[in-house]
Amino acid sequence: MKLQWLRLLAWGMACLLRVHPVAADEPKNHDLDVIREESKVPPYRLPPVLVSAEGRPITDPQDWFQNRRPQLIALFGNLLYGVVPSPEVPVRTTTELLKTDRRFLGGQATRKDVQLRFHNARGEVDLRILVITPNGSGKPSPVFLLHSFSGTRDDGHDPHPERPGFLRNGVPIQELLQRGFGLVVVPQSDLVRHNEVEFLKGIHPLFYREGQSFPQSYEWGVISAVAWGGSRAMDYLESDTDVDARRVAILGHSKLGKAALWTAAQDTRFALVISAQSGCAGAALWKRDFGENMEKMVTRFPYWLCRNAARFARNEADLPIDQHELLACIAPRPLYVASGAEDLWADPVGEYLSAHHASEVYRLLGKKGLDSPTPPPVGTALTEGDVAYHNRPGGHSVEPYDWRQFLAFAERHLRR
Repeated sequence: MKLQWLRLLAWGMACLLRVHPVAADEPKNHDLDVIREESKVPPYRLPPVLVSAEGRPITDPQDWFQNRRPQLIALFGNLLYGVVPSPEVPVRTTTELLKTDRRFLGGQATRKDVQLRFHNARGEVDLRILVITPNGSGKPSPVFLLHSFSGTRDDGHDPHPERPGFLRNGVPIQELLQRGFGLVVVPQSDLVRHNEVEFLKGIHPLFYREGQSFPQSYEWGVISAVAWGGSRAMDYLESDTDVDARRVAILGHSKLGKAALWTAAQDTRFALVISAQSGCAGAALWKRDFGENMEKMVTRFPYWLCRNAARFARNEADLPIDQHELLACIAPRPLYVASGAEDLWADPVGEYLSAHHASEVYRLLGKKGLDSPTPPPVGTALTEGDVAYHNRPGGHSVEPYDWRQFLAFAERHLRR
């Protein structure tokens, strides 16, 4: 009965917002009513990142870390992504090395299939990650941790039969290995479905209290579950002697770019963060109201965020935070935000401005951010500072151009 009532409530909210939930692959005719021209962006005001919730200026690093940053993490958790609740029954983790291939890619690398099993009296869930590290270095390797749409049980992470040096999912694995980097793949689907609406399977039930069958309004949605999985993968990496867990770059594209930012904002163990076309609820500013907005997100993908987020549909001006403050929570660690010029749905200008405004905090912490409020020309990468950005030609994808910039940025900050 409770589940039926929740479904009815979700339908009623969609009617109230005058749109209906649609499948992720449905034609995007309904997207035509969003702003796609700079001249039509309404005036907006961003919340100041270096002013506390009490209205007090933040003027030194200690005040940022002890006061303002925790305030922001709490607001993003409770109002947007949802917090991970304390489980009524402790959740334990069992690690199993399923197989090891030390001749992967003709002996260039070692591939490990690692199973993380989360279990308690409520059930068990397996997260199967891949760890690929270069052979022959004689020391632990820095790695890219990839939040992945494809599972590790399919062939998406096998060598591409027609593109030597690439995996089927487009990762330039040979170049990563040649530069001394490894790759860690964390699949989202092991913990939660792409567009979960029931939360009766996967990781969430292990955290339910007696009688609970759905997350509360401030509790974790899909993106927070993916982020939680990224941190559990990091727990494992700290025990893997082939990996230097102090030099892990986390990367995600689109929805998983949103997850990468939220993962790293909460978990400071990640040394470098890359967001590729993360858009709405990722790097882009809510209050610009360009491309995808809160209304579109909470109706097309109603539980990517927590249920509290729906309060701000058509009302982003009342949201007391914006995404530049999420990016600021990553400081002083190196941050790369990448856009695609034709991907207006993700708002390239809003992604740049978010990184620009987050740079206030980077400067407070003695790092170099993006000084100009004007985005660079398409095809120009700004990579000299601790906050990097590019907007390349093309649409919603991760291309070789992106990887070249990411690798050069990571090499400068993580290679020793």
